This record gives sequence, C-alpha cells and structure tokens, in this order.
Amino acid sequence: MPRGIPNPAAMYGIAPRPWGFEVSLVRNGIRYYRQFGKASYGGLEQALLQAQDWRDAVVRSVPPVARRTRAEKLRANNTTGVSGVFCQVASGGRVRAWVAKTYIGQDEILRTDFPVDAVGSGALALAIEEREKQLERMSGLARLHPAEEAIRQGLTLQPPGPRVSKRSKSEITRSTNSSGVSGVQFKMPNAGHPGYWLATTFTAGKGSVCKAFSVKEHGHDMAKSLAIAERERQLAEKLKEAEQQHASSSPDLFLARRAGGQTARP
Repeated sequence: MPRGIPNPAAMYGIAPRPWGFEVSLVRNGIRYYRQFGKASYGGLEQALLQAQDWRDAVVRSVPPVARRTRAEKLRANNTTGVSGVFCQVASGGRVRAWVAKTYIGQDEILRTDFPVDAVGSGALALAIEEREKQLERMSGLARLHPAEEAIRQGLTLQPPGPRVSKRSKSEITRSTNSSGVSGVQFKMPNAGHPGYWLATTFTAGKGSVCKAFSVKEHGHDMAKSLAIAERERQLAEKLKEAEQQHASSSPDLFLARRAGGQTARP
C-alpha cells in the first residue's frame, strides 16, 4: 500500500512476493518473520491462508507494549532524563520554563508549563510530577494497526477449511522434472541405454532412499508407474517416521526466541 495508508486487515503484516507471501511483524525490537511459498503449500490460496494463520497467532501471543510504557521511553534528543519533560530556553540560553506534555489521543494533548520566574528552582520537579499525573490517564496497548485489536479478539478468523501440510523440498516438483511427480525422474546413462525410472526421497540426517525400475524389464509406462508408486511408499514411510519422532520429543514453541533485537524465525 502507499506510504501512510495501512494495509487492509487481511494483509496486515503480509507482503506478496513472486514466490508466495512474506510475514514480518516487530514486537519490542524483535522481528517475527516467516515465508510461505506457493510451491511449498500447493498454490497461492493455501500459502496465504497459512501466512494469515501464522500472523494471527503472533499477534495474539505477542501483543504490543502498553501505551504508557512506550510513552515513557526516552528519546534520543531528551535532555532531562524524563520522557515528556523538556525546557523552554530564552535568548541567551537561560531556561525560561519547564514543560510537561503528553499525547493521550487524537485531539487530546495534555500540556502544563512551569515558568522558572514564577515558581523558582522547583519548576523542573513540578513538571516531572505533572508528567506522572498525565501518564495516569494513558491506558491500553500501543496501536500499531487497525486490525490488531480485532485479531486479538478473534474477530478476523480466517475461513475454515483444510490446511495442507508444508511440503518438504523433496516433495516440490521442479521445472526440470521429467515425470510431473516430485522425486520421480527418467534416467538414461547413455544414448544406447533403454533408461529407467528412478524414485528418490531425501530425509535429513539419513540421506536418500532410491529405487530404479528398468524400462527394458517393465516397459516405459509400467516402469514409470512403479516408480511413482514407490515414491508414494517412500513418502508415507518418511511421514510415519517424522510423526513418531515428533511424538517422542517435546514440542517446539515457534515463538520461543525472545532475546532482545534478534529475529524470530519459527
């Protein structure tokens, strides 16, 4: 969207990319970031649903800071050591007054001046005390986007329906694939060789499982069908092992990384 115009609620924190969608949210100096590729989820529709679900989970789990906390943060140009308190300087560099100022909301700004000539050296202390009183009128969370509160209250739930599991890299059909099925390719070692269909599945930490089906033995179409069936068997076995491993280990908390300033990549 153009600068100054917030994205519609459905696309809050989500940026379309040629390959899918990118989610990026910042909370207290921590960037929560994840990519959802259309190839990994079988199309743009599923990729967007997954991105929205993840975005909503982050918004509900990690709310923005309280408005008062943000207002109390010192700015780089603050010279008093107290946020919202600054001085007015007369000609010659003399402090003319100390001012307490707080932005409560649209069309509501609190401000009180304490002239040094009128109240003497206690003007700064009075301004600091007044600033504390002003902050007591500030409540709620920092408003980052109009969709934030609606998401936290569950008013913008994404459409119900099935969510596909993310495909592993080995399950994505590449443009160079010769069969139309990921993990299944036709191989021909040399010009005189009849060739064979090969089913291959890679598992991290275990390497690749491969099985070939000779065209000479089975014929071209049957060898291809056998390779596709073998690929499905390999994937089913891989999924079974992954589920067993997941069940025996403690679940990952995708928002566990909270160290200040780092990027959280669930």
